[in-house]
Amino acid sequence: MTTNDLSAIERKKKLSKITWIATFGGLLFGFDTGVINGALPFMSLPDQLNLNAFTEGLVSSSLIFGAAFGAVFGGQLSDKFGRRKLILWLAILFFFSTLGTSFAPNVPIMVISRIFLGLAVGGASVTVPTFLSEMSPKERRGRMVTQNEFMIVTGQLLAYVTNAVLGNTVADPGVWRIMLVIATIPAVVLWIGMLSVPESPRWYAAKGKMGDALKILKDIRNIQQANTELKEIKDNIELEENIEKASMKDLAVPWIRRIVLLGIGLAVIQQITGVNSIMYYGTEILRDAGFGTQAALIGNVANGAIAVIAVIIGIGLLGKFGRRPMLIVGQIGVIVSLTLIAIFSNVLAGTAALPYVVLSLTVTFLAFMQGAIAPVTWLMLAEIFPLRLRGLGMGVSVFLLWMTNFVISFLFPILLEFVGLSVTFFVFAAMCKIVLGDLKQNSRKKRKGALS
Repeated sequence: MTTNDLSAIERKKKLSKITWIATFGGLLFGFDTGVINGALPFMSLPDQLNLNAFTEGLVSSSLIFGAAFGAVFGGQLSDKFGRRKLILWLAILFFFSTLGTSFAPNVPIMVISRIFLGLAVGGASVTVPTFLSEMSPKERRGRMVTQNEFMIVTGQLLAYVTNAVLGNTVADPGVWRIMLVIATIPAVVLWIGMLSVPESPRWYAAKGKMGDALKILKDIRNIQQANTELKEIKDNIELEENIEKASMKDLAVPWIRRIVLLGIGLAVIQQITGVNSIMYYGTEILRDAGFGTQAALIGNVANGAIAVIAVIIGIGLLGKFGRRPMLIVGQIGVIVSLTLIAIFSNVLAGTAALPYVVLSLTVTFLAFMQGAIAPVTWLMLAEIFPLRLRGLGMGVSVFLLWMTNFVISFLFPILLEFVGLSVTFFVFAAMCKIVLGDLKQNSRKKRKGALS
């Protein structure tokens, strides 16, 4: 084996190491959003935090509220201080806010701790993909960035598995504290790992530190690629500096407003399916359907497993099918699943079959949601905004995505208590049906326009 071969292997190993370490931010994102799923039944006990429907929604959704603002300010902070440095800060925030939730003596402390945890989740949701895209070569960029999406759903599955194991083996009602504190482990791994990871060469170049940028590029590219990429980075920076960025006042311009509204629509579509109601409250849904707490925790693992499998399949399908057909098929799938959950929750109420039927339908729902709607949404959000609009469009769209998630996460347990499982899922199905009608109408308009 030649020296060049060894050098290429070493560069590949270094790049893989950077990817795996950075995507622990995605793993934490997934674990911290998923772990509440199994913790809530124990947290709600009278001798614990004694949660009712309102406080249950508040505890669960407070993380999402914090994440909305973490996503907004995370990009600005990473531009100012560096991707690597911000991820190190986020790891510290993950660690201490997780401790805050784990040892919270009451609801107010829990809510405050989860808001701070949400800031870390939101910051990671924008900083980690940016860091990965800037560290990766063109031919591996898609794979490296989508690995973060894979790590998010893997983190959720890991949370469901640990919840099921702890919930079925630890007799103490305070087991929810153990469930939550486990997230400190990947936070420590992320912080220690990022100490050995270099800064983004794109960020160094943006700060005028071309020598540092080239040095890092030479560690993860061959010399020719490093020089070529540095030139491309310089050209892109000059191009961006010469483009006047859109601001909120530009929303008065019709074509800008239409594109931003399209981005907002895509973001909201992903959330009104109720996907995160299942990801955050899956155990509660299965308990409401008739499972005991321990059985519901085990059953919920199936939701996490299908989410991981569906994301892998969905990423593979993106290059083979159009965005709109995948979105329409996904919407049809989730509407049928949600409608059947609503119908059977009423028809089979009180029977031994209902919890198994609901579990099979939530798994089917997640297969369509995570395999079609979710990957298309994020890809289209990345594609629809021209450079001048990217900051404004992505910022507004992602913020409203998180806020829609927050509202639905807050209201879900309240709806579940006051109107029941059947009516709640009929509401989700009805909202998805409206969206599907709009998608089909837009498709017909496009076909007519092409023929005219």
